[in-house]
Amino acid sequence: MSLARRIADSRRARGLTQADLAARLDVAQSTLARWESGRREPSRAQVRRLALALKLAPDWLETGDTGPARAGITRTREGHGAMNGPDDHKRMIERVIDHPVIAFQGVPGAYSHLACTQAFPAMQAVPCTSFEDAFAAVETGEAGLAMIPIENSLGGRVADVHHLLPENNLYIVGEHFQPVHHCLLAPKGATLDGLKTAASHPQALAQCRKTLRELRIQPVKMADTAGAAQAIAEEGDITAGAVASELAAEIYGLEILRPRIEDKIGNVTRFVLMAKQRIEPPPGGMKCVTSFVFTVRSVPAALYKSLGGFATNGVNMIRLESYISVADYSTARFYAEIEGHPGDKNVDRALEELDFYTTRVKLLGTYPQADYRGES
Repeated sequence: MSLARRIADSRRARGLTQADLAARLDVAQSTLARWESGRREPSRAQVRRLALALKLAPDWLETGDTGPARAGITRTREGHGAMNGPDDHKRMIERVIDHPVIAFQGVPGAYSHLACTQAFPAMQAVPCTSFEDAFAAVETGEAGLAMIPIENSLGGRVADVHHLLPENNLYIVGEHFQPVHHCLLAPKGATLDGLKTAASHPQALAQCRKTLRELRIQPVKMADTAGAAQAIAEEGDITAGAVASELAAEIYGLEILRPRIEDKIGNVTRFVLMAKQRIEPPPGGMKCVTSFVFTVRSVPAALYKSLGGFATNGVNMIRLESYISVADYSTARFYAEIEGHPGDKNVDRALEELDFYTTRVKLLGTYPQADYRGES
């Protein structure tokens, strides 16, 4: 039985109309109607409010069962007091997930691997060949989380990820900003004067172009940074180096001939953390980001009108990107991020207005704003 069906059946069993239940929850009746039709899913906080209003177990209403893992989520949220920031949220994630493994795309030593070790040092980081494999690892229970890059301050968005986010059953439960510091690596015994080539991902090479030119080192394009480090370690040629992370040097036993060789400072990659269950902070507390995708109706000014509700309700939109669906090249989809929680009145009203001008809205997750946002 779907969540939408459980909500509708439970409301009817209590003899309540949609208007009655909406009034108890302090949401618009049209919002409740969309929950019951499956067009929109309530947030985790809203599910708990629904369960309280309908006198149901929150775990049953959300998942349809009362298994120990789900029951543990409820105890965790109720038993550890107020959450004051992203660090509290990370600790809650570690307590909630069933499997202390975090998946990433790439080989050991990749910047995604580095992000995993810095964000969740107690978890085991496991490499995956592709983004699809990283998502699948979480969906199948092989990993509790996936660390997925979504944008880079110099290189822009990671396009492939936008197509994957709405097509799986995972939720965004957090974000992590990872500074990217490129190092010039080489096998032991190599020197700067003797180095002739440096292999790496094309984007990394472009970000170090000026430095490599000054050192008279020829760039060599490879599929990824850590893969280049692994390859030169296996070859052992002291005239061949790689541009990769400090972690890659440690893993593959390479020397760092020069650290921080990027031409510009401020190179940062933003990652999102994906989980099988929603793990979100309560509304009205810390500053949050809500991510969602939507498709507008085929009518004039549909996009303009769909975004109007955010302006009139004072909701700040911090990201809006369009992309074409792989399945339907005639349909434009939009990925958006806003400041706020769906449990906040103004955000709820803005999302309600969005529904009127869209054919599909999928909430991908609500999570605390990373401390980096306040520092940058």
